[in-house]
Amino acid sequence: MSRYGTDPAPVDFELDLDADGTPVQPLLVLPLDDWADESPARIADTAALLSGSLRLTVGVLRGAAPPAVTPLLDALTLTLSDRPDVSRQIVTHPDPATAVQQLEQATRHNPRASVALGRLLRQTGVADTTVALSSEAAVYSMLLAGTEFRTWLRDRGGPRPVAFPDRPLVRFDRSGAELALVLDHAERRNALSARLREELLEVLRLAELDSDIERVRISGAGPVFCSGGDLDEFGTATDVVAAYEVRLERAPWRIIDRLRDRITVHIQGACIGAGIEMAAFAGQLVAAPGTRFRLPEIGMGLVPGAGGTVSIPRRIGRWRAAWMMLTGDPIDTATALRWNLIDDIGTDSRAQALPRPI
Repeated sequence: MSRYGTDPAPVDFELDLDADGTPVQPLLVLPLDDWADESPARIADTAALLSGSLRLTVGVLRGAAPPAVTPLLDALTLTLSDRPDVSRQIVTHPDPATAVQQLEQATRHNPRASVALGRLLRQTGVADTTVALSSEAAVYSMLLAGTEFRTWLRDRGGPRPVAFPDRPLVRFDRSGAELALVLDHAERRNALSARLREELLEVLRLAELDSDIERVRISGAGPVFCSGGDLDEFGTATDVVAAYEVRLERAPWRIIDRLRDRITVHIQGACIGAGIEMAAFAGQLVAAPGTRFRLPEIGMGLVPGAGGTVSIPRRIGRWRAAWMMLTGDPIDTATALRWNLIDDIGTDSRAQALPRPI
C-alpha cells in the first residue's frame, strides 16, 4: 500500500494558466517509491495521463526502480535518482531534492519555453528527421516572438554588429575519397553565425552530390569546436514565419544526418548549443579529453534550434536530454560517453592541418 492509502487522491495533471497565458506551477513531482504497490491498471492510467499532460513531470526515486513503475518512467519528462545510472529514463544526482529545486527554478524563470520544450521532446522522437525538425523549427520560431526571449534579448542589449574576417569561415580539403572540413572562425569560438552556417551548408551539399566522397571529417579551429549560435545575431529575425523556413531549409544538420554513415566529427573545448546539436547527427562523434557540453537555450526563453531536440534524444534519450535542456547544466566527457552522447574520447582535435588561403 502506498502512503496515499488504498484510495489515493488523484494527481493533478492539468496545467493551469494565468490571465496572460503564463503557466502556473508547470512542474509536477511524483515520488515513485510510493507507487511500487499500486495496481497495474492505475499505473497504466497514470502513465497515459502523464504522456498527455502539458506539465513537466519529474519522478523521484530513493531506491531501485520497482519493475512495476516502468510505464511511469517511460511517460515522465525525466526521473531523478541518487543511485548509479541504470536506464536512459533516469538522471543520477547526489541529492534529488536539490535537483528538483534546480528544475523548479529553471521552469519558474521561463515557464513558457520550458513547457514548450517538454511537449516538443514528445514530438521529435519520430523516425523521419524532416518531420521532427519541422516541429523544432516551428516551436523555436514561435518563441522568438515570445516575451521570455524578448526579455533576455533586452537584458543583453539586443543584436550587435559582427565583424567578419576577409577569408572563408569554412575551410575544406579533398584527399582521395575523404573530405576534411574545418570551422575556421576561432576569433568567435566558431559561433554558428548565418554566414558560417551558409558556408557549411554549401560544402556539405558538395559532399552529398559527390558519391566518390566516402568519408567526411568535420572539426573546428582553435580551442573550441563551436560555441553555439552567434549571440550577437540573436534578435535580428523580425518575421517568425521566415525564421521557421530558414531554420528548416538552410540547415546543415539535415545533410549531416543524411550523410551520417560517412561523417565523423571531432570536437573539443566548450561544445555549446548548436555546436553539439548539429555534431550529434554524425555517425561518429569523437571528443577530446576535457570537452564539456551544455544546452543553454531555455535560459534565453528558447528551445534548442539547431536540431538538438532531434539529435540529442536519439543519442541519450529524451529524458536525459530534458535534464540538459531544462537546467542548462554542463556534462563532462566521461558522462557524455556513458550516456552515448559521444562515441569515443580521442586526442585534442584542434584543426590546424588545413592551410588557410593566402
